[in-house]
Parts: sequence; structure tokens; C-alpha cells
Amino acid sequence: MRAVPLALFSGVGLVSAHFQVDYPAWRADSLAENTTYDQWDYPCAGVPYGTGNKTEWPIQGASVALDLHHPWTYLYINLGLGENATNFNISLTPQLLNVTGSGNFCITDLPIPSTIADGQAGTIQVVTNGQSGSALYNCADIVFRSSVQALSDGTCANSTGVTATIVGQAATSSSSTPTPTPNSAPVGALGSVPRVAVLGTVIALIQGVMML
Repeated sequence: MRAVPLALFSGVGLVSAHFQVDYPAWRADSLAENTTYDQWDYPCAGVPYGTGNKTEWPIQGASVALDLHHPWTYLYINLGLGENATNFNISLTPQLLNVTGSGNFCITDLPIPSTIADGQAGTIQVVTNGQSGSALYNCADIVFRSSVQALSDGTCANSTGVTATIVGQAATSSSSTPTPTPNSAPVGALGSVPRVAVLGTVIALIQGVMML
């Protein structure tokens, strides 16, 4: 069996290990070099509430547009209600997504609870997992508005080669983004489903390298 260099494992979590939220606008630029923000920090990359952006977001359900820097990533999106939300207990992607390819990724028609009122504040939390198995976080503060329109299809589009499948389903050749549908067991920000899926993938990668 060939020895595996330690540098391989130390570099696994360093390759393209960040992402940004384009829509709704993220709370603040957590990639800025002149800050103490860190996307490894739960729940919002260390960016305090009220730091900057707040976006009016369609109450009937809308899109989230990301710029992903991983060659692949597990993705789930949560919602917390109220000003300075700390409990992101509403899953907008109850079915975990596996996104392949880096670049622009836009998911449409996220299901919004019918109990949300016009003018209600909230925070969208985007969580990704890559090769390292550790989670990265970003948040976008929003205000629900019935008068705001969703992004058009031309604006909400994926980069060439960026596709997504629901974890557990066979991949297809379609470039369209799967639309999440509610189920009886939503996945929270630190739910057991993402942890198990990511750990299994990391173990498989390590075993494959050791057999070379």
C-alpha cells in the first residue's frame, strides 16, 4: 500500500473552501480581508446582525443565488424568523442538495411557510459542506414583501457545468435545478443527515487515495 502524504489531508479543506451569497445580498462580505469574519463560524460567519445589507424578499417564495468555489458541495438553506434571528429552524431545502461544479448556482421556488406576514423580518442561513466535512456559513437578512417579484429565469441561472441533484437520487443529465419539496423531517443547520452524508464521502475519498 502506498503511503499517503500528510499534505494531502491538510490541503483537503483548503481548496476553494469558501462561497458567497449574491441574492438576497449577504449580511456583509465575509471574504473581506480587513475583517475578523470567518465562514467556519456558526451561525453567520461571525458577521453581527445589522452590519449591512437587508433585502426585500418575495413572500410567496423566491430564489437564492450563490457563487460556489468548490468543485462540489452539499448545500442546505435554513430560515430564521424575526429580527436578529438565532434559531434557524425552518428548512427551505428539506432534501439535501449535492451541487457539482463551481460558479454561479441559483435555486428557485424555495417553499415559504404560509404563516409568514407581509413585512416580517427574517434571516436566510446558507450552509455548505465540501471535501473537509466541515460546515461553512453565510447569512442574508431579509424582509418579506408581497409586492416584490421573484428573480427572472434569465437572472437566476447556473454557470455552465454547474448542476444539482437531491442526495439519494440518481443523477440526471438535466442542467435544471431540482426544486425542494417539503417533507416530514426537515434538516436543521446541524442535522444528522448532512453530517452522515459528508463523513461517508470523506471516508470514501481517503480510502480511494490509500489504495493507489
